[in-house]
Amino acid sequence: MTVTEPGKISAQAVAADIEMIRRALLAGDSLSEIRNPHVESPVPEATRQSARASSVLIAITDEPQPQVLLTKRQVGIRFGGHLCFPGGIADPGETVIQTALREAEEEIGLVADQVEVLGSFGCYFSQAGYRIDPVVGVVAPDFSYTPEPSEVASIHWVPLEEMLNPASYKLTLMREERGYFGFDNHEIHVGGPTVSLMIGLLEWLHLTGQMAEAR
Repeated sequence: MTVTEPGKISAQAVAADIEMIRRALLAGDSLSEIRNPHVESPVPEATRQSARASSVLIAITDEPQPQVLLTKRQVGIRFGGHLCFPGGIADPGETVIQTALREAEEEIGLVADQVEVLGSFGCYFSQAGYRIDPVVGVVAPDFSYTPEPSEVASIHWVPLEEMLNPASYKLTLMREERGYFGFDNHEIHVGGPTVSLMIGLLEWLHLTGQMAEAR
C-alpha cells in the first residue's frame, strides 16, 4: 500500500451511503493503525507502548442525509472546549465496543440498545498518550440523548457527506515541519485526534472501496 505523506489526504470523496459503510465495516477488511495526517513528529515508541486504551463512538444517523454527532467538551476538564466524539478511557476488562458504548451513555445518555454497532476501522495513537479505537454505530435520526453537563458543553452535528469529502479539511502550516488539519463547519472547528479519526475513516472507506472494485 502506498504510504501517504504527512499533510496530504490519500482519498477522493466517498458517498455518504450508510449501507456501503455498513457492508465495509461488517466485512472487517484491512483493519490497521490509523495514520497521523498532521505534519508533526511521530509519536515516540515509549509513548505508544504505554498508551492508555480508549474508545470513541462515531454515531451516524440513519437518514437520507446522515449526520455525525460531536460533543464540545466542558471547560475545566481535560481537553476542555475541544470538539470530540463521545468516548474515553477503557475500564479494566472492557472491550473496545463496551468502552465506546459506556462512555456515550455517560456523556450524552445514549443507551446501547439505541446503537447498531458496525465495528471499527483501526486504532490511533495520540501524542497525549492514548490508543484510540473508533467504533462506528448507526442511530435513529430522532434518538434520545441528554448531555451530561459536567462533561459536555454542547452537541453539534456534522453532515456525513462533508466529513467524507477531502475538500472539507484544510492544512494550516505553523512552520516548516509542523502543520495541522482542521475541519470547519459553520460555527465549529474540529482538530487534533478527532480530525485524524475523521480523515482516517474517509481514507479507510476509500481504500476498501478500491479493494472491492479490484476483486
